[in-house]
Amino acid sequence: MNQQIHLVRGAVLHFLRDPGPVDDASACEFFEDGALLIEAGRVSAVGEWGHIAAALDPAAREHAQLHDYRGHLILPGLVDTHIHYPQVGVLGSFGRQLIDWLTEFTFPAESAFADPAVAHQCAEFVVRRMLAHGTTTASVFATVHPHSVDAFFEAASHFDLRMLCGKVMMDRNCPDSLRDTAVSAEHDSRALIERWHGHGRLRYTLTPRFAPTSTPQQLDVAGAMYAAWPDLHVQSHLAENKREIEWVRELFPDRRSYLDVYAHHGLIGPRTIYGHCVHLDEAERKWMADTQTAAAFCPTSNLFLGSGMFDYRAARDAGMAVGLATDVGGGTSLSLIRTLGEAYKVSQFCAQPLAPLSAWYLATLGGARALGLEHFIGNFEAGKEADFVVLDLHATEELAWRISHASTLQERLFALQTLGDERCVVATHAMGRPVYRRD
Repeated sequence: MNQQIHLVRGAVLHFLRDPGPVDDASACEFFEDGALLIEAGRVSAVGEWGHIAAALDPAAREHAQLHDYRGHLILPGLVDTHIHYPQVGVLGSFGRQLIDWLTEFTFPAESAFADPAVAHQCAEFVVRRMLAHGTTTASVFATVHPHSVDAFFEAASHFDLRMLCGKVMMDRNCPDSLRDTAVSAEHDSRALIERWHGHGRLRYTLTPRFAPTSTPQQLDVAGAMYAAWPDLHVQSHLAENKREIEWVRELFPDRRSYLDVYAHHGLIGPRTIYGHCVHLDEAERKWMADTQTAAAFCPTSNLFLGSGMFDYRAARDAGMAVGLATDVGGGTSLSLIRTLGEAYKVSQFCAQPLAPLSAWYLATLGGARALGLEHFIGNFEAGKEADFVVLDLHATEELAWRISHASTLQERLFALQTLGDERCVVATHAMGRPVYRRD
């Protein structure tokens, strides 16, 4: 275990609760000259530098590792609630909507993962690039191949990251090279759960790709495993594209809605998260809220694939837990900062613009809550795992110029949200230790 004491100095911001539609400033704590005291990888204290430094035992301070980030903003590590790591090789592929995207780009890319060497190379690349973008936690889709999960978890465990991942389950409407069965999916998933779930900071996520590519028998298997392990996670897709929704109606004529398909097979509840949720009605949003079923807001991919506009305000008003997601490779960047800029544009289109405090809550504590990980990560409350990102608000000349004209914290955060990107990431820390530093 990491017993090192870390003392971190800089402008510190974290959230205690959702700022809500009024962007309530009392929902966060901000220390212009702030400090984090980290012991054995966990937050021991957060507050003003003078207070934290003065209260620290002199012997402990002498042996502490000091990280001086004055002039920069320190936030909890960013949380990506929906990403397909094998699709990084098809980022920016031209001109298709969801179903065509799957057949022309996704399936060929994932078929290459039959080679374990391809999986390991890609996993190592994606984990390194996540850290370079300030992301310390993600809910990750692998491929149907069990070794694709091994590859990702091995890469994440090298940095002692809090990560979720699962083997895609897919036994119909897909290429033969990517098809499993209900029986093999259960066998492979159980073996992966035994191998990785609870190993260090890693957790396993049951991952039926989406309802059209799983038979009812396979969905039953996933639901039974979710019920059998009290702390397993579930991830899939829901109501992303209108053509997809019609397909679900054809495949499951006895179910009254897409969400009802998952509910019927026992796949809604705590620690379940569905990507997109663009085309839901008020009753479905309430059903998700009542069952603690979360949504991953994927603005970049929803725009890129022409899927539609997620109504964040309606979801929040219904009481749904929502996290932010890059959805690579339909999304075009691993950067959650860039994704926040797209989230603002989508919310502006819905005539309910995403305010800056709400945006950064969504990328940190909101994401942790959506994944059922808020007891571990998401803010700097004492005892939380000390993952954080250090951001330079002067990383580009345009951003620096805008910041020089900002007079409030909210103005600075909004400029960062709309003008910032991975160039702003100075350093990323996991359990207190630096795992990425900008050259």
